[in-house]
Amino acid sequence: MKFDNIIIGGGVAGLTCAIRCAQAGLKTAVIAAGQSALHFSSGSIDVLSRLPNGTVTHYPFDEFETLANQSPLHPYSKLGGDVTRQAIDWYQQTMENIGIKLHHQADDCNHLRITPMGTFKATWLSQSTVHPFPMFEPAKSLRKLALVTIDGFRDFQPQLAADNLRLLPHFANVEITTAAIALPDAELMQRNPCEYRSIDISRVLADDNKLQRFALAMKNTIGEADLVILPAVFGNGTGLKVISKLEQLTGYTLCEIPTMPPSLLGIRLEDAMKGYYKSLGGLILAGDEVTHGEFENNQLQRIFTRHHGDMPLVANHYLLASGSFFSRGLHAERHHIEEAIFGLDIAPLASTNHQHWYQPQFFSDQPHPFLGMGVETNQQLQPSLNGNVITNLYCAGAILAHYNPVFEGSGSGVAISTGFHAAQSMIALHDKHTSTAIFPSLAEGNI
Repeated sequence: MKFDNIIIGGGVAGLTCAIRCAQAGLKTAVIAAGQSALHFSSGSIDVLSRLPNGTVTHYPFDEFETLANQSPLHPYSKLGGDVTRQAIDWYQQTMENIGIKLHHQADDCNHLRITPMGTFKATWLSQSTVHPFPMFEPAKSLRKLALVTIDGFRDFQPQLAADNLRLLPHFANVEITTAAIALPDAELMQRNPCEYRSIDISRVLADDNKLQRFALAMKNTIGEADLVILPAVFGNGTGLKVISKLEQLTGYTLCEIPTMPPSLLGIRLEDAMKGYYKSLGGLILAGDEVTHGEFENNQLQRIFTRHHGDMPLVANHYLLASGSFFSRGLHAERHHIEEAIFGLDIAPLASTNHQHWYQPQFFSDQPHPFLGMGVETNQQLQPSLNGNVITNLYCAGAILAHYNPVFEGSGSGVAISTGFHAAQSMIALHDKHTSTAIFPSLAEGNI
């Protein structure tokens, strides 16, 4: 099978590249081995909340020059602030066009999203159902805050979150209450006390009659509240409509927070992106994985997958967005790491002693070095194999070296911007090739 582009990886970086290529009319295929990291994500888009040296930053796009000075090989440093902002703006507009509104602060400052633990994380874009707590005044305009769960739901404990919120000086004058609302007809679906999951609850609340009963129970239990925080249990497909109707029924302003996997906020983004990509004519080879590829003249000529056996898949250009260790894009041995599919060149390790690859404490103020490991690329995000640049292969997202997505709060931003940049490069080369094929004399300078 022959394509213009093949994308290896179905996460944020891969789908970003695939959508942009499909928008440009390129014949594109995505090979997705399984669930992406979006199933474990917050559903918000982080750009940058901390510089590599640990300095907290509130205005991410104002810090790109400082970032480049501290880390010249960082993916953002290779792309630059203008390209990164263009990519993020494109993503925000694209998602809005397909029904997922993402908002950021008017002054381009990060905002805070609340976590299930009652702590706050800085982010750049959040879904419309996620309350954007102001960075410097998170309790602004709040007099009463209600944290609510579903009776029997184990993945959100509002009392724990409330206790942590009460420790924050900003919330000293905010009344914080908690509640557990019974799910209508719960006894018909719950086979044991630990079986409730967000996706199960979403199916119940999709029923209008049960949603109305649930809304009435909320009003009777909560009373007045400026903001009601609920776990994200409203579905990934029609979830936004369900939340909107619940707000109409109760009169409350609702805020979703992500829960233990599966994260419906993350799945909502993934489903929207995949649905839009398919509507553009894109192909997704789901549940398949690339086993190896063949290289000639410093180009990737063909790849082979588990499902297609000895039948190769061929493209003019390829993107590798297979993720880091979590997604098995990278593989760690005792004294070295490997790129799992092609054996691409890895950025030099600061130490071959694996005990130096992580901090002694999991929740550490210092970054875990292994999260900054990955594939070495040039300024165009092209990797090398045995020292030779592969000119028709790009890398994007978590497989890239020289940045730490968790420590910096930059994971989604890097994924989107590098996937977008790779797509723009592919589109430009495709257009150039097409023009040359149609007007060969123009390319030779004979006109």
